[in-house]
Amino acid sequence: MTTSESTEAPETPLWLQGRDAVVAAAAPGDWRAEAPDYHLSHTVMPAQRTHKFEAGSLEAVVESIVQVFEMEVSHKKDPATWVSMVTDRFRTRVNGGPWANAADITEQGSYNILIGDSIFYRTGEESFESSHDIFHDAFPEGFFWEVLEVLSPPPVVTFKWRHWGTFEGEYHGFEPSNERVEMFGVSVAKVSDDLRLVDVEHFYDPNAFLGKLTGGCPVARTREQ
Repeated sequence: MTTSESTEAPETPLWLQGRDAVVAAAAPGDWRAEAPDYHLSHTVMPAQRTHKFEAGSLEAVVESIVQVFEMEVSHKKDPATWVSMVTDRFRTRVNGGPWANAADITEQGSYNILIGDSIFYRTGEESFESSHDIFHDAFPEGFFWEVLEVLSPPPVVTFKWRHWGTFEGEYHGFEPSNERVEMFGVSVAKVSDDLRLVDVEHFYDPNAFLGKLTGGCPVARTREQ
């Protein structure tokens, strides 16, 4: 073994380098529209988050992988370009519901899959694009996500999380309250040896969150009036 070989550190896989690195490495043709801009995550989110973790800690790594995943399923049109998961094996579901794979996410949209049908939200009435637009409109200053606690290490990572934003824009005809809206949940992620996502289960109450945007009034009911 040469000196250079003994001192050279292994290269960190792209999906573990963080969301900005994955965005920078993508080809222009990978995007549904254009490369996403996460400047609010750097300027607004730090002051609003409740937990901060040391770089390289398990909590920081889990948060980074989920951020990469969310970016890819929201903005990269071809699952073959998604680096955060083992694409041909990946599946996800919410609250023990039906499993969805990468093709389902591409066709239906991650918001439709991760929220599902309820009295406050109708997945059949939202396209991939509109499902993202309505939440971007409701939270113009950012809709952020953070890890709160990691309860178990790989290969089955269980973690608590918080998702939040300030309700400053209209949501399906409901006027904004200008208040911060939060939701909390637990996720269980099975990962590969190289820390790519294989399957992810989320457990949370979407109605508790959506009810805060509608004052407890079902969206479907307002559309019928």
